Amino acid sequence: MSIPSPDKAFYEFYCPVKIVAGLAALEHLPFELQMLGASRPMVITDKGVVAAGLYQHIEAAFAGSGIAVAAIYDDVPPDSSLETVRDAAHLWRAQQCDAILAVGGGSVIDTSKAVNILVSEGGDDLAKFAGAHHLKRALKPLIVIPTTAGTGSEATMVAVITDRKTGAKLPFTSYFLMPHAAILDPRMTMTMPPHITAMTAMDAMTHAVESYSCMAGNPLSEAFASRAVRKISENLLKVLDNPNDAVGRLALAQGSTLAGVAFSNSMVGLVHSLGHALGSICHLPHGLCMNLFLPYALEYNKDVNGEKIGELLLPLCGPEVFAKTPAEARADAAIAHIRHLRDELHARAKLPRTLRETGKVTEDMLPRIAAAALDDGSLIFNPKDADLDDLMAVLRKAW
Repeated sequence: MSIPSPDKAFYEFYCPVKIVAGLAALEHLPFELQMLGASRPMVITDKGVVAAGLYQHIEAAFAGSGIAVAAIYDDVPPDSSLETVRDAAHLWRAQQCDAILAVGGGSVIDTSKAVNILVSEGGDDLAKFAGAHHLKRALKPLIVIPTTAGTGSEATMVAVITDRKTGAKLPFTSYFLMPHAAILDPRMTMTMPPHITAMTAMDAMTHAVESYSCMAGNPLSEAFASRAVRKISENLLKVLDNPNDAVGRLALAQGSTLAGVAFSNSMVGLVHSLGHALGSICHLPHGLCMNLFLPYALEYNKDVNGEKIGELLLPLCGPEVFAKTPAEARADAAIAHIRHLRDELHARAKLPRTLRETGKVTEDMLPRIAAAALDDGSLIFNPKDADLDDLMAVLRKAW
């Protein structure tokens, strides 16, 4: 299988999300709500965000603005459910809110997108909107304030909600799910501990790398992906060494958003297929799964898209290393750099590098993980076909 030319005869690129980024970006929150015609926002968040004191920054942003939060729903679990979405929608209606502020990580943002479906469309049956492009009109104002720098959900048109009765994860995909604005302020990510900082950054790194190197990339998504790789590569270790580095934290947040824009327009591949399977079966964090598989998936794909992987050496290591490395050696050098980065993350944040190091994966689980990965939709966009034996070979290398 050959990689299509980056200058395709046809592609689509869409990102209507307004990005407000800076060391004092939160202070723009009242203005953004006013521009959306909203004055009674509901905050959707989780108890961890509140316990970390991050909600205080939201309160300070509204001080003296004439706008006050009309309701707070802070009971979002790490794996959100249909029941959670319904409860939050009931509160929104009871308090006559007119906008949603999502303050949190991926689960909070997904929950907020799903709540927006119910409060905009009416009723309590969220499941009937599951799937792709069932929404036909604009939803209520939604502003996202990420407290992690990894998922990129603030710039995507996807949400995933669990049906606890069946155990199924219901995907929702629509252009109307994309937030109206995302506010990137390093004060909201400053309290992340080292291992969360590392995991979420590698989640974003994988979004960017796969977006750039897999089949559905296009010239615009590649530009966003390349910049995301550079932002993360240049700042992740600096932030781990100095957690109070606000400029570095902002750079990681921007890298996550850039990667979110990229993969929302180009999809991902083998790393995500394996990661989705591993996370579902072994209940490991998504960012950790990405960190475990990224170099091995790149090695697997290298004989098909080695040139694309080699191009990533520039944002990963800078122009001097790129210029000194022969073209035929750049893919190996890029993969080696990602391996080195994983070693540094293990040293600084104890982030596992292998399946064995997680302590939660046993070797007899590998066939089950491979079988689940084979059915994952992300595999469609991988530049190289993979069957069950191929997936098992990658898993053994990651073991």
